[in-house]
Amino acid sequence: MGEKNKSRGWCGWFLAFIVLAAVAFALFFTLRQKFHKSDSGAAPIPGPPGAITKKYADALKIASQFLDIQKSGKLVNNQISWRGDSALKDGNQENLDLSKGMYDAGDHVKFGFPMAFTATLLSWSILEYGDQMKAVDQLTPVQDSLKWITDYLINAHPTDNVLYIQVGSPEADHSCWVRPEAITEERPLTQVNTSSPGTEVAAETAAALASASLVFRTTDSAYSGSLLKHAKQLFTFADKYRGSYSVSIPEVATYYNSTGYGDELLWAASWLYHATGEKSYFDYVTGKSGDDFGNWGSPTWFSWDNKLAGTQVLLSRASFFGAKDVSNSNVLQKYRETAEAVMCGLLPKSPTATSSRTKNGLVWISQWNALQHPVASAFLAVIYSDYMLSSRTARISCNGNNFRPSDLRKFAISQADYVLGDNPMKMSYLVGYGDKYPQYVHHRGASIPADDKSDCKEGFKWLDSKEPNPNVAIGALVGGPFLNESFVDSRNNSMQTEPSTYNSAVIVGLLSGLVTTSSVVQSFL
Repeated sequence: MGEKNKSRGWCGWFLAFIVLAAVAFALFFTLRQKFHKSDSGAAPIPGPPGAITKKYADALKIASQFLDIQKSGKLVNNQISWRGDSALKDGNQENLDLSKGMYDAGDHVKFGFPMAFTATLLSWSILEYGDQMKAVDQLTPVQDSLKWITDYLINAHPTDNVLYIQVGSPEADHSCWVRPEAITEERPLTQVNTSSPGTEVAAETAAALASASLVFRTTDSAYSGSLLKHAKQLFTFADKYRGSYSVSIPEVATYYNSTGYGDELLWAASWLYHATGEKSYFDYVTGKSGDDFGNWGSPTWFSWDNKLAGTQVLLSRASFFGAKDVSNSNVLQKYRETAEAVMCGLLPKSPTATSSRTKNGLVWISQWNALQHPVASAFLAVIYSDYMLSSRTARISCNGNNFRPSDLRKFAISQADYVLGDNPMKMSYLVGYGDKYPQYVHHRGASIPADDKSDCKEGFKWLDSKEPNPNVAIGALVGGPFLNESFVDSRNNSMQTEPSTYNSAVIVGLLSGLVTTSSVVQSFL
């Protein structure tokens, strides 16, 4: 009788143990899901560039070629068979050489605001991922494209407080459909100065030249010094004579309207801080201007018009890797916390994830040029993920849920793969990549045979032609899909089929970050 009771007692304890184990396992599994497989340890720091991911390497080699297609001026080592010299006399009326630079999209106007943003993004991509670019032989081509723009920007800044911000008349240009080599219309110049200020465009140009000064610092110190000198002058001009260029020159609002200049001032000062290490620029972003324009705690979308998210990520670099007196700054932590809020908005499983997505997961913000925002967001996500890895930061917290660097990289990959063909249309939106991509790109040069002699008005027959473009605008990242993920491949559908140079900058940056793994440098200096 006693043995039987002991056996029953043992069985009861065993059953209780099984139940408790099951509860513990369920609790562990729930927490594991909540923390996205997060543990207390940081992931290993990636070493030198590792194995190459072929699809991203192939896509990067294609994407960088569109920058060559967009070049104005006397082309050097031209690899694009259907492109030739163009706009050689740009700037002559003011005794300036503004022949270089790049056309912004499918037309032939040189818009300084988005062009400078293109240069800043190319510089940032090189500074973070130059080793990765070099591993697939793309560092030199991208540097050459960057210098093509910065040569132009230097010439566009003839004196301290004058910056030429546009070459060509959009109205005249849009009334013609000709190859850039056949431009005959007048090419007027537009400038900002002390009486007609343009803070955002002057500050963005300062950011472009400051970041580029870092790129060329070890290979051409004299050129780097010239870039930095112009950057400092332009920042002083932008800050001292504050005013939106959209107000000073109302006609620019039709094409590249600015919604404010505070973000550009912080962006430029951040780049000047990284380029010089001077405390005055750090004090600028953490002082009154930071209070006025930082918009801390409110995530925004990164684009040619709004640089706040980019500034927050860039300043997070100082928080991750800076000296203690810098990294411990309370204001700097506000930038980093806002950068993390941006990241949390991108992660699909985050409690604060944006609902602005297509059914298949593409971040979708704007009907025009829809792909700019998801690709730019993915670029920031890759950078932030690599800051975390290189600083041994294990996780970020999104309203109590933890996410690792690998989660950010996974998001970035999802956006890149969508662009490259993993989408309902089964189409690559990067022209020249894959078996299926847009054939009717809204781009004058691509749509007209290289030997065509049509004049300004006659050329519109090529816009209206039912035939695919005779020239492949290789590397063009077109506008992209509608919210319902449809895409109409028509030359007259500029909303979806027009590429842009600044789109090229963000896709080059994103692909460079994904082509292989590597730690990021702790200082650009």
